[in-house]
Amino acid sequence: MISKSLEQYLKTMYTLEKQNGNIRVTDIANKMNCTKPSVNKAIYNLKDNGLVNYETYGTIELTEEGKNLAKKILEAYDIVYLFLKDVLNLEEKEAQIEAEKIKTVADDATINKLAKYVYKVLELNNLDCNYDINQERCRSCKKRTSIKSN
Repeated sequence: MISKSLEQYLKTMYTLEKQNGNIRVTDIANKMNCTKPSVNKAIYNLKDNGLVNYETYGTIELTEEGKNLAKKILEAYDIVYLFLKDVLNLEEKEAQIEAEKIKTVADDATINKLAKYVYKVLELNNLDCNYDINQERCRSCKKRTSIKSN
């Protein structure tokens, strides 16, 4: 398990890779408003955990495990954000700020229960498939549902 700080770096790297096609130390530092030495330290910690591939002055690449963890982090944020914005009716900016705070302290079991509640209340999808944020069950169910309706 990595720290919440490293989760932020991983999430930022994943987002940058999706937006730009590549990940650079300078872009990470700019996006996170931190120093390049801080970014380098985080990269080496993520590398030690098998989440990124990186050689000094080389390209930064997320491993498959790194990509999967980044997706999980983003999904957890989205669940909390939806709850705050669409269930509790917080303003968008406030929901974004609060979702980031809550997501960093909530454990997977709490996120799983919140996801089931949010999906049920917003009628997004039925998560009676034993939804677990650590697996892809909900996405599979959603795909099956959309295929059946076509």
